[in-house]
Amino acid sequence: MTNRLQGAKPTAKTRRLGHRARVLATTTFLAVAAPIAFVGAPVLAQSYSFQKVVIEGNERVEPETILGFAAIGKGQSLGAGALNDAYQRLQGSGLFQSVELIPRGATLTIKVQEFPTVNVVDFEGNKALKDEILSTVVKTQPRRIFSPALVEADAAAIAQGYAEAGRLNVRVDPKVIKRSGNRVDVVFEIKEGAVSEVNRITFTGNRSYSDRRLRDVLGTKQAGILHRLIQRDNFVADRVALDRQMLLDFYRSRGYPDVEVTGVSSEMTRDREGFFMTFNIREGQQYHFGTTTVVSEVSELDAADFEGLIKIRDGAIYSPAALDYAVTRMEEVALRQGANFVRVDPRITRDPRTQTLNVEFALVRGQRVFVERIDIEGNTTTLDSVVRREFNTVEGDPFNPREIRNSAERIRALGFFSKADVESRQGSSADQVVVDVNVEEQPTGSLSFGASYGASQGFGVNASLEESNFLGRGQYLGVSIGTTADNQSNSIDFIEPHLLGRDLKGRIRLWYNTSESDSTDFDTKMYGISPSIEFPIARNSRLELRYTWASNELSGVTSQADAVADADIDDNYWSSWALEQEEGKRDSSAIGYTYTYDTRRTGIDPRYGFTFRLSQDLYGLGGDVEALKTTALLRAERKVFHEDVILRAELEGGAIAARGGTALTILDRFSGNGKIRGFESYGYGPRDNAANNEDAMGGKYFAALRLESEFPVGLPEEYGIHGGLFFDAGSVWGLDNTGGGATGGNEIDDGFNLRTAVGFSVFWDSALGPLRLNFSKALQKEDYDLEQSFDLTISTKF
Repeated sequence: MTNRLQGAKPTAKTRRLGHRARVLATTTFLAVAAPIAFVGAPVLAQSYSFQKVVIEGNERVEPETILGFAAIGKGQSLGAGALNDAYQRLQGSGLFQSVELIPRGATLTIKVQEFPTVNVVDFEGNKALKDEILSTVVKTQPRRIFSPALVEADAAAIAQGYAEAGRLNVRVDPKVIKRSGNRVDVVFEIKEGAVSEVNRITFTGNRSYSDRRLRDVLGTKQAGILHRLIQRDNFVADRVALDRQMLLDFYRSRGYPDVEVTGVSSEMTRDREGFFMTFNIREGQQYHFGTTTVVSEVSELDAADFEGLIKIRDGAIYSPAALDYAVTRMEEVALRQGANFVRVDPRITRDPRTQTLNVEFALVRGQRVFVERIDIEGNTTTLDSVVRREFNTVEGDPFNPREIRNSAERIRALGFFSKADVESRQGSSADQVVVDVNVEEQPTGSLSFGASYGASQGFGVNASLEESNFLGRGQYLGVSIGTTADNQSNSIDFIEPHLLGRDLKGRIRLWYNTSESDSTDFDTKMYGISPSIEFPIARNSRLELRYTWASNELSGVTSQADAVADADIDDNYWSSWALEQEEGKRDSSAIGYTYTYDTRRTGIDPRYGFTFRLSQDLYGLGGDVEALKTTALLRAERKVFHEDVILRAELEGGAIAARGGTALTILDRFSGNGKIRGFESYGYGPRDNAANNEDAMGGKYFAALRLESEFPVGLPEEYGIHGGLFFDAGSVWGLDNTGGGATGGNEIDDGFNLRTAVGFSVFWDSALGPLRLNFSKALQKEDYDLEQSFDLTISTKF
């Protein structure tokens, strides 16, 4: 907010503010004009030559400074015009409240009255914007020379700041209080007025998408019952242009190239405390891609080499992103083949009869222009290198406008800047270009406090400190501390996104977790460290390589003999014989990788996204464990019914296989926690049926299918409340040893016993943070499973 307020220009509504400052400026002008008019009359027809200049009235300004502004030399012949010029220079210096030139023979007397200095700048009546914010808006500062014009401009800037916060009825009255020693106090009296809210947002001309769906697109929201908790329902005039562009981008990405927002009407209510907004839309027709071809107008490039780079299916819905990706791929290949100054022009011809767009990608020779230099301004904390590394272009490279635009998008995607403008201008010669990067920084750190509640875990709190631009180097540092009634989790995470100056993400993670759970008859302590590197292998694919060292300890196991011998222990309650064998501490050392393919952010069609992730860790590079652990996840998301409903499907599974005679423990196996809703932690899977407490044992394998839908529930969308239905199915199974207790035989059921559950969810993007309530019912389960019919999670940031 602070950066947005700096340099604000007064609007028509704010020009009427600062009345008292204008009165003060007018009074000062009259006080100055009267002496010069009086003195100027007798000198109009005379010329002078002064041998002596006497200066009176100055307190802080040195005589030499005054003589420098006057520029009157000893013995110099002067006329009335020269004296007037001297007066104008002195008055224009901004140092004096009044100036008087009095010629007496060969002596010129310069009488000045200095502007007072500002003693204190204060704000009264402000509640919505604190003093800390307003002090960065005004340019009048203590211990500086008082300027009535500057005070008036400050009043207008304060009013503009309130207008951006949705308070258009603000009144700002500057007061000047005289103090001894030619000092003044400047006090801005503020009457904030009520917030100007957006009472209603409507659309005209929209046939393909409902008003509800389009309102979701806008950054501005309309007020409702909970308007006190919703900040985006304030009317901000500067936000209208952004909302307009967001609507255009929404339609164009869905196949409407001719869409127009012909007008935006913002009508103030009669009480002047709200607005009615209407967006007039002309959708046009939805188009699909027709035929796509490539032609080359560059002799050394063969069009056939580029046809396979189009990757646009005939009949697919038109998308500007699809064109941009195809052009980028072709230009990259042209550069690799050594053809500089080549650009790809997509030439589009439309067929209104079939509503298709035929695209001809033309390889053409562009103008020979080079990048002379890249200038970066506005970054006070962030290092230049952090911005510069988002450019694939360096000084001396051929100028590629598309690459410069892509670099600008990457800079904005960093999240370090509230504004990032990248423009080019002609350099020192016609074949040179200077790239100007102007940014405005924004806060990148957050201190978060959260709360959670689960039927099995109870109430929990957590705190985390995150900085995504650590020391201005673009690094990420996160510290997290969490606790529930039974568990504690602590972690430190550090990420260097450009290790060695390349697109190579370096990461190191440390953790320390403990648990003393009543739902399982054992305690755990786990800590470790995992350094890793991650790099791209394709547009949507990344690969992470890592090393993990961990120490896991299982304790608190009660044997049957201890239960019988100790009178304080219920002799009908003891741990599984399997847990007795697994008790103790073990260290592990592993190398692993994770391959990720994700189209959710870079996909062409914004209506659906696809994610695939495969991870493997090989244990045995030292330590006490030799095993191979594999997990995989397949996720898909689709928006249907004019994108009002979101459908999600996830298929996840994993397996761990022991090697070298290693006996896996419950801390190595899968627990199924969070995989299937409707069951408690360690609530399903292999269980020792012979043990009196039926201890959960975990399993070597797990599989889970999760189907979910999210949809509106009829409430205004600005409340952020949606409903959902889900169906989960899966199991945890498989043990190396299922018998051998006191009675021998097969005591543990480790078979694949399918569990299913259904339920509904309530999602709420509340002012306190994202909140989710799950109400579930297990349909298919075993008699020993532990159900959980309700779960609530909530987190908040301050």
